[in-house]
Amino acid sequence: MASPRDDSLKHARTIGAKTLAEPMVRVAIVAMVVLAGVVVWFTNALLTERFTETTRNRAELRLALYSGNIISELQRNSAVPLLLARDPATISALVSGDYSTSSQRLISFQSELAAASIILIDADGRIMAATDRNQLGTNLRAASYYLDALRSRETVFTLYRRESGGFGFAFSRAVIVDGKPRGVVVVSVDMMKYERAWTGFSDAVAVMDSEGTVILATEPRWRGRTLDEALALRDAPSAIARAIMATADWGPTQPDAYIKGAAVMQAEARIPFRGWRIVTFTRYDSIRERVNTFLALEIAGFALVLTLGFYGLSRRARRQTRVLVRESVELRRLNTRLQREIAERQRAQKNLAVAEQTLAQSSKLAVLGEMSAAVSHELNQPLAAMKTYLAGARLLLDRRRPEEALASFQRIDDLIDRMGVITQQFKSYARKGGEREAAVDLRACVGEALSIMEPQLRPRRVRIQRALPRQPVMVMTDRIRLEQVLINLLRNALDATAHSKMPEITITMDLRPVPVIAPTDHEAPTDVGSDHALAPLQEVCLEVHDNGTGIVDLDKLFEPFWTTKAPGQGVGLGLAISAGIVKDLGGRLTARNRDDATGAIFALYLPLLSEAAQVEPAE
Repeated sequence: MASPRDDSLKHARTIGAKTLAEPMVRVAIVAMVVLAGVVVWFTNALLTERFTETTRNRAELRLALYSGNIISELQRNSAVPLLLARDPATISALVSGDYSTSSQRLISFQSELAAASIILIDADGRIMAATDRNQLGTNLRAASYYLDALRSRETVFTLYRRESGGFGFAFSRAVIVDGKPRGVVVVSVDMMKYERAWTGFSDAVAVMDSEGTVILATEPRWRGRTLDEALALRDAPSAIARAIMATADWGPTQPDAYIKGAAVMQAEARIPFRGWRIVTFTRYDSIRERVNTFLALEIAGFALVLTLGFYGLSRRARRQTRVLVRESVELRRLNTRLQREIAERQRAQKNLAVAEQTLAQSSKLAVLGEMSAAVSHELNQPLAAMKTYLAGARLLLDRRRPEEALASFQRIDDLIDRMGVITQQFKSYARKGGEREAAVDLRACVGEALSIMEPQLRPRRVRIQRALPRQPVMVMTDRIRLEQVLINLLRNALDATAHSKMPEITITMDLRPVPVIAPTDHEAPTDVGSDHALAPLQEVCLEVHDNGTGIVDLDKLFEPFWTTKAPGQGVGLGLAISAGIVKDLGGRLTARNRDDATGAIFALYLPLLSEAAQVEPAE
């Protein structure tokens, strides 16, 4: 018939098997997320490339339109100087010097031809008629368009810099009368209107002359500079914005340039007039918006699929929860049976001890009584740990964490084995120790003792401080018995700090020399528990400090059955047994109160194993 413990482990394994499907679900979710990322990435690359090409084609169409508008405006205004130079009224005014109606005629021509301005200059370089009457009488003898017209005697185009900034565009032609120039007609072309019109359709537009100088631009600072110099103009914040945008832009297309920190696409075309070129810059924002619209739809689709998947998983989880609840009820029932059997076995052991004590000789009764009390005291600690692990396992099962609960059951199994070792050990307590001694790292014993005490230390939130050497500290000892001593010291420190608001336990380890005293004729060599350490040159001191109430009576501390604890909490054998174990191991156990009266210090001294003994092979 299977025991309750076997049934509990069987149920725990069943729960663990049911949870094996969870990693497969996680793999499926990760695969779906990876697939979504790959699809979104390729969609982004494809759509970005396609929309970029579409935007570039539109930019080229706009370039053709802009170039046609510029050529049309220039050609329309280029014929005006020729017509006015052959106009009889203009010639008559220059010959007679009567300009009373000339300005009015030029204003009428301006309204019909949509020219920027028209001026009539006489042979002395003075403006005699103009659409802007404020210019009358101005001397333009040094103006480039005036001099070019006199030299060429043909209609010439002049590009000049304005005093107010920017460039001016003018067609000029000399008025020839009887083979002599009598004046010059100048027609200014309004090219600035295109800059204002381009602003609404493109992010930036620039027109360069044959030397590469920007003569028209939607950015006023660009005029008079080369295109490279114009693109390099940016404020310090714009440089930071450019770096951020370059990092954030995850499109596959490399930007052609940056304007005010924004990535732009550059398109260029040739204007069939004096080697001019026109360049437009279009931001990638429109492309990203269109691409992001499609990506948002894709992501929404994947999110819907994942939502449906999670809904199915939640329904499955609810079903498993109901199963786990039923199994947890069964597990609690099995635990109850296990506790009853443990109680029955304890009663049987007590009855057996009573029968043995009744039949034994009177000289054996005291020894057996003391040993049974010691066994009961030493078993209290693993039993308390088992109870804690059982409570933790129950809580883990309630929280649907069966794998961690299995670990708790394993620790319970280990504690049961340890209880068996302890009982076996105390059977040989009356005999001389040293039969199971071996080279042991004292630091490992400290770690194992803290691990066993962890269930009692965690609820109290005790602060543990360890000051241990980095190198191994080897001693010749019985590991199980030494761990019992350390556990007793930690348990006493924990009980001493029960009423402390911030309990603290400090473990220190120090190596110190021990003077070697030669034995006298009537003294035997000191037995320290090992043939390799008959005369050690060093010993290790392990101290356990606590910030509790201290020790009331140091003289009675190591006497059997003397305790300051309340009835039912201790029988006063822990320190007595620990002192006996340490003495058998060749060491000593001492206790004292701290200098500041805020706790006690227990010091454990053991002979340090020599280096030659550490490397000597076992027989």
